[in-house]
Amino acid sequence: MAYDFDKIIDRRGSDSVKWGRFDDDVLPLWVADVDFLSPQPVINALRERVDHGVFGYGTEPSELREVVVERLQRLYGWRVSPEALEFLPGVVPGFNLACQAVTTAGDGVLVQTPVYPPFFEAPPNAGCTPDEMELTLGADSRYTIDFDAFEDAITNRTRMFILCNPHNPVGRVFERWELVQMAEICLRHDMVICSDEIHDDLLFSGHHHIPVASLSPEIEAHTVTLMAPSKTFNVAGFHCSVAIVPDKALRERFLAARRGLMPELDIMGYVVGLAAYGYGDPWLEQMLRYLEANRDYTVQYVCEHLPGIRTGIPEGTYLAWLDCREAGIPGNPHEFFLEKAKVAVNDGASFGRGGEGFVRLNFGCARAALEEALERMREALASLAGAPG
Repeated sequence: MAYDFDKIIDRRGSDSVKWGRFDDDVLPLWVADVDFLSPQPVINALRERVDHGVFGYGTEPSELREVVVERLQRLYGWRVSPEALEFLPGVVPGFNLACQAVTTAGDGVLVQTPVYPPFFEAPPNAGCTPDEMELTLGADSRYTIDFDAFEDAITNRTRMFILCNPHNPVGRVFERWELVQMAEICLRHDMVICSDEIHDDLLFSGHHHIPVASLSPEIEAHTVTLMAPSKTFNVAGFHCSVAIVPDKALRERFLAARRGLMPELDIMGYVVGLAAYGYGDPWLEQMLRYLEANRDYTVQYVCEHLPGIRTGIPEGTYLAWLDCREAGIPGNPHEFFLEKAKVAVNDGASFGRGGEGFVRLNFGCARAALEEALERMREALASLAGAPG
């Protein structure tokens, strides 16, 4: 079926974090979910389960593991056994669990900044410290990795690296050679890689996702990979994700950390996971075309109409990372756009070192809403130019 991504769907009053945080006159382009109807097969599966009317304790659908295994092989050429999969109620719980499983108090966990804020919270939750290295921002607003800085950030107490790929918020989809170099450094220091690949399906033309664990058997044996249908199919309100841990010894440590603390998926989480991964790809293909057009519109608009603001071209995700440091904005640009433009974007400072003076904008919305938000931002900047000096 054809989906209408231009349709404006009123999400106010729907217990939405994205739409409930701010006043009604604010356009929210912040938290990472999209304003599109989820795939019809997912809606149908949920409706059928609700119509059944009995919601007792659930169990994992027998075919779910095979659906995920087949998907990994089809998309990435990565063969894993069904036993390597562990279903979890979220990716953030997953990398917290990995920290608990492979570190002890006082250890270090390597993170690349700027990065998704929960990356900074997981190490202290396990009694560890985040060992930070900053990605390198180029003149073209594209980020790269300084591998000397990467290795220099590792200490004799660093036990794990949390990788974000595709990267939130900078939009990079790391290439094979970059992944190989990062992984080889980690192996050299006997570190486990926990790879957050929640945006793995959200890729634009010319870019391909490579699970870091698929690079070699040795890297796979040192990696916990986290994926989920939540961003891909707009089902973040259901708790469904998967940890892929092929190495038996590492998997046993991972499971030991989970016991008694992290629940299994509920019935609806299993329903969503099976329907999305099994039948959601036609919807995904259409959404990606729409998102790519939104991305191109955003990048061009920023370049032509938002003076002093720069952005790279996102290779994946539906997030634009806007550098506002030369726009003459007084104070925090997040607060400025919220107050003067009535547009909610994420505060770049919350993404750690290298995020100050940036904002993150979610272009996963109907084009009309995106156009209005960007026009409001343009007018707010224009008011600065007209303000008395």
